[in-house]
Amino acid sequence: MQIKQNMAYAMMERNMSGTGTATKWKSPLHQMTQTTRTVLWNDSAAIDELTYSMEHGCVGATCNPVIVLDVLKKSMEVWKPEIKKLVEQMPSATEDQIAWKVVDLLSIKAAALLKPEFDKHKGRNGRLSVQTDPRYWRSKDALVEQAEHFHGLAPNIIVKIPATAVGIEAMEEATYRGVSINATVSFTLPQALAVAEAIERGLKRREKEGKPISEMGPVCTIMVGRLDDWMRTVTAKQGLIVDPGILEWAGVAVFKKAYGIFRQRGYRLRLLSAAFRNHMHWSEFIGGDVVISPPCSWQKRINASDVTCENRMDKPVEPRILDALIKHYPDFVRAYSEDGLTPDEMTTYGSTVATLRQFLNAGAELNAVIRDIMIPAAN
Repeated sequence: MQIKQNMAYAMMERNMSGTGTATKWKSPLHQMTQTTRTVLWNDSAAIDELTYSMEHGCVGATCNPVIVLDVLKKSMEVWKPEIKKLVEQMPSATEDQIAWKVVDLLSIKAAALLKPEFDKHKGRNGRLSVQTDPRYWRSKDALVEQAEHFHGLAPNIIVKIPATAVGIEAMEEATYRGVSINATVSFTLPQALAVAEAIERGLKRREKEGKPISEMGPVCTIMVGRLDDWMRTVTAKQGLIVDPGILEWAGVAVFKKAYGIFRQRGYRLRLLSAAFRNHMHWSEFIGGDVVISPPCSWQKRINASDVTCENRMDKPVEPRILDALIKHYPDFVRAYSEDGLTPDEMTTYGSTVATLRQFLNAGAELNAVIRDIMIPAAN
């Protein structure tokens, strides 16, 4: 089956590269989704953005406190009555509880929009990613409990759990309980491999007990742009100088190496590219059996560009670029090496710390927005 599928994709790609084809694509992203194995998920659950993305072939989306906060800021006139209604219906609820209820509601709406794709793809796509509370990063039990809650919101929910030492333990247990996982706060090869092994353990435990796995669709995110960000931070802190453009390749290099190992070892989950900083976080992964998840703003930039839709997934990063990254950045070596980080070091790695803090701050800001609706400022 896989050989036939690969041959079909190859034929489509040859047809697109040939002359005289009459096929017209809406956009580069639409062409990618129709002619390669690479799929598009939208990095937002905002309905207007998700609708645009689906018009260009999108088959998945994401929701988390950062995204909910952004949606509320842009569409407060729509959501304020909804939040007031929740406040009335939940008279003893805290602002935090109301905020997470809003996450639930937005997730359910976006999941419903994607449900036809979920049915069409038999669970592999059509999913809405919902992120667990970042404050739970130290508690396996809390992560698993919330993962099961989100799993129950809709049949096509996939749950984000951070790729910290505790989070990876939670991923195995949640997978065993039938929850499809999207590993997040993940930037490095050691994290991706630890996630893959945890998911495999969870799947094997289910199989051993005769529990179904056929419609589970786990993925492992690599936040490629955030690894690039960390290399820039290190550059500034240490006063380093490297050739222009070198730092744009750090996340790409890790993603491509992880993809090769995933294929070699036959892991039953896909990689997902997130945290876009340049078009290579899309263009360099075209052709791979992977997910790309750009924000809608990036999708519009890509669709308006003249960057061609070509299979670049198997094209290696140039040796001179890898040599420079390895020479100047021990933290890149840690991210690029299979044994570069221990489980505990995954939690203290620079990108992890920065991202966890951002997610935590967004949750606090979301609570503040809810508070202002629950207790309006005195005139």
